[in-house]
Amino acid sequence: MHPLVEDLRAGLAGAADPEKARPMQAYMKTDQPFYGVQSGLRRTLFKEAVRRHEVSSRTEYEEIVLTLWEGVYREEMYQALEVAEHFKRFRDADAWPLFEHLVHTADWWDTLDWIAGKLVSPLVLKHRKFEARLVEWARSDHLWTRRASLLAHLHHKNRLNMDLLASTILQLAGEREFFIRKAIGWILRDYSYANPDWVEAFVSEHASELSALSRREALKQIERMRAERS
Repeated sequence: MHPLVEDLRAGLAGAADPEKARPMQAYMKTDQPFYGVQSGLRRTLFKEAVRRHEVSSRTEYEEIVLTLWEGVYREEMYQALEVAEHFKRFRDADAWPLFEHLVHTADWWDTLDWIAGKLVSPLVLKHRKFEARLVEWARSDHLWTRRASLLAHLHHKNRLNMDLLASTILQLAGEREFFIRKAIGWILRDYSYANPDWVEAFVSEHASELSALSRREALKQIERMRAERS
């Protein structure tokens, strides 16, 4: 086992707080146990640990991420994503299989949204060949992979592939699943900062296809800006 994994696990175990673990687990509606280490302390433990240990190869990077990802406690999964995000030199096209594995094995919004927004989205923006994988993701039986096909467009601003996003939204718009409807609204709201006219026109044109939740979330920023100007 890589010493960084041992260090991170020891830090989490040493900071464990059972009184906090129970409500954290309840909030996430999961059977997976928590150490009870909240995000601020967890990030501090991570920063201290990575200063003490070298990660010199992609093999080590992937081993650390996967070992933590498969850990018993939820905070280990969070630390896996901290590692994946922190070592930027390994976040290139060769990291796609690892990130795709994380997407396919995510089991809730807390990890999936992190993976899609901070790992996958920048890689798709830099390497457009991966957009073909997003098309496949939208057809997946796995809820969180379908959600990722939407959130992988986050923060693309004026470089967003509007045609791909529009087709993905319309493909998934008929779903009754809350997390898909919410993601549709979220990605449209995110793009509205760059192109409010397109978002407003898209929502208007497809009002009958989009859920009320998706429409409401999509137009939040546009309506806020309009109210501020009035």
